Amino acid sequence: MKLAAGEVFFIYTTLPDTDAASAFGKALVERKLAACVNIFPGMTSIYEWQGNIQTDSETAMIIKTSRTVLDEAMTVAKDLHPYETPALLILPVTGGNADYLKWVADQTAQT
Repeated sequence: MKLAAGEVFFIYTTLPDTDAASAFGKALVERKLAACVNIFPGMTSIYEWQGNIQTDSETAMIIKTSRTVLDEAMTVAKDLHPYETPALLILPVTGGNADYLKWVADQTAQT
């Protein structure tokens, strides 16, 4: 499968802890909505929520997916996410190792 530019996407999100991120990521990979997820524990987030400044420990995650399942990946991610208003940000991949990009596309190909 030859990939056109813009066929692979990252979805960035944050979760409350590593356990939640692991379960979340596993569910996406098992459903072939993500080829891989990267989990980055130990992040501190400072933000305003409902009029109050909050400081919380969180875990960041990058979900690697393809255009063919991007919409479904976003829908499932929003449904599974424990936050009321989750950060689910789509980041286009504009280039990279062609073999890796092909692997992402192959892993997320729906049969």
